[in-house]
Amino acid sequence: MRKRPRIGIYLCHCGHNIGAVVNIPEVKRYAETLPGVVIVKENRFTCSELGQKRIAEDIKKYSLQRVIVASCTPRTHEAVFRRVLEKQGLNPYLMEMVNLREQCSWVHPREKEEATQKAKDLIRGAVMKALLLSPLQEPKSKVVKKALVVGGGVAGMVASLTLAEAGIETYLVEKEPSIGGHAASYDKIFPNLDCSLCILSPKMVEIKNHPNITLFTLAEVIDVEGQAGDFNVKVILKPRYVEVDKCVACGNCKERCPTILPNPYDRGLSKKKCIDIPFPQAVPNAYYIDPEHCLYLNKGVCRLCEKACEEKAINFTQKPEIIELNVGAIILATGFELFDAKLKRAYGYKIYPNVLTNLDFERILSATGPTEGKLKRMSDGKDVKSVAFIQCVGSRDEKSGATYCSSICCSISIKQALQIKEKYPGVEVYVYHNDIRTTAKKTEELYRRAREQGVLFIRGKPSEIRRLEDERLELISEDIDSGMVVCNHLDLVVLAAGIRPNAGINELLKKLHVSKDKNGFVLEHHPNLNPTETNVDGIFIAGCIQGPKDIAGSVAQGKAAAASVLALLEKDEIKVEGIVAVIDEAKCSRCRICESVCPAEAIRYREEENRMEVVEILCKGCGLCTSSCLSGAIQLHQYKDEQLLAQIKGILSSKA
Repeated sequence: MRKRPRIGIYLCHCGHNIGAVVNIPEVKRYAETLPGVVIVKENRFTCSELGQKRIAEDIKKYSLQRVIVASCTPRTHEAVFRRVLEKQGLNPYLMEMVNLREQCSWVHPREKEEATQKAKDLIRGAVMKALLLSPLQEPKSKVVKKALVVGGGVAGMVASLTLAEAGIETYLVEKEPSIGGHAASYDKIFPNLDCSLCILSPKMVEIKNHPNITLFTLAEVIDVEGQAGDFNVKVILKPRYVEVDKCVACGNCKERCPTILPNPYDRGLSKKKCIDIPFPQAVPNAYYIDPEHCLYLNKGVCRLCEKACEEKAINFTQKPEIIELNVGAIILATGFELFDAKLKRAYGYKIYPNVLTNLDFERILSATGPTEGKLKRMSDGKDVKSVAFIQCVGSRDEKSGATYCSSICCSISIKQALQIKEKYPGVEVYVYHNDIRTTAKKTEELYRRAREQGVLFIRGKPSEIRRLEDERLELISEDIDSGMVVCNHLDLVVLAAGIRPNAGINELLKKLHVSKDKNGFVLEHHPNLNPTETNVDGIFIAGCIQGPKDIAGSVAQGKAAAASVLALLEKDEIKVEGIVAVIDEAKCSRCRICESVCPAEAIRYREEENRMEVVEILCKGCGLCTSSCLSGAIQLHQYKDEQLLAQIKGILSSKA
């Protein structure tokens, strides 16, 4: 007869989280009666140093062969207790966790007797399963000492420089012709109202010249295979049609080019040539031909730029090129996109020229912008006497699909209002809002300064904007604080459009199997403990890809993501989760359904051998293959049928 393994059970009060609802002493007395259990202890905090020490001591003292921890979620603490077992020479997978917090006390806060009974049932089921646990080995992966950063905005640049300074060979991939991101188009940044490019430009040049950074612009990641420590990445390099090493940015080509286009750097408020530099401080500082509008590329005529270029830098023979990179870790820092204010038709964006978004207005305020920093009406170039800001356009709004706060819009509007008042003290400035949220460092001070300088804050949002005959705009709104209706005629209206996740990387996220939250931002592994990690080992996030944040927040997370990468790349090899799928070839019908449902692409058909194979290093242990297998040929380690059935029978057996 098979001898039962010796089991130790550790019950956690979790302060009052569990202990205030579940009668832990009663559960302890019951657990001591269960088969195979040789020791049961309760702790105020099992995850504390003392709690872990007790488990470690008992493994030796009582020759424990299985450990059950009844506390909170395995998501945050399973790895902690596995390490305790491993240090004592016990296989870390011979541990079972019972979630008495999220699955018991927190969902039954008032039913104390029933919650206590449920705790007993859950522990009884865990014991029955623990009796059938078996030791597992963790697959190992080599670690390539290189990193890839996707996105050349603030977060991506900071992450790249941090890695490069630590000696890591880093690839930086940016889809635009220049790095810099949205911040390169800002005039000033809060809280100190520093010149944006005065801060960014030196960093951009440093990236271009750093020996440990390889910069790819006009580039996109199209495929990723592999696992943490060893990713194979395919990147498509789109042609610039200008050889960067030859271009001296003289501008002769631009002067001869006949095709004029809206300038994206100025948000379409000015014009540019089909061959141009994105902005004066662009990196690389070389011209670029827009392939969609080039007369030669589309109609086979012109080539005036080529004739004008004395350096022979124009090269129309360039073709898209696919390169392959082998890296150990990936940082996603693809930034954000602005809410499409045209969807708020009542505000007339792109219908009324004098209605702008907050990013548009950054270019108006900039000396390099379409009005050279002068406050002008966009409809007729006349001087501006009054400006209004409307907050929460596309944020905190169910109709626009975003109930969340975009975090920085209030600070941006206050910053822009102050810039107006400092240059043009006589201009009337209004801010229409639900409430003002200035949570970043020193931004509350900016709010006070704005009020002192005469910016009027009106709590209430206009329902629509109307254009008057003289090109001014009429806003009617209730002032909630006074209860009065306010009617203003204004020269410019600035919509504080909210931040949206970058929809352009959705396909990449699918290929990476990286999870998103309900709003479309990448879901961090844990918002408090692992804010730079994703659900996929070896893939990290930084900046607004995780959620709205200011430049300081993006810088901080860029550095944090780089630190996480460095912690991974310092190892020669890494262990991967041992709970993986296994296939019984005798039962397998080769229907390949498992292959089609596997989100990690860890199951593959070996045609030459006519068999299905699980690539253990890729398997995430999600169990989709197990539930879809018609012949029951796939099982998941530690979640095999007999183990789960034993747990279910234990839970459903007669009550204590």
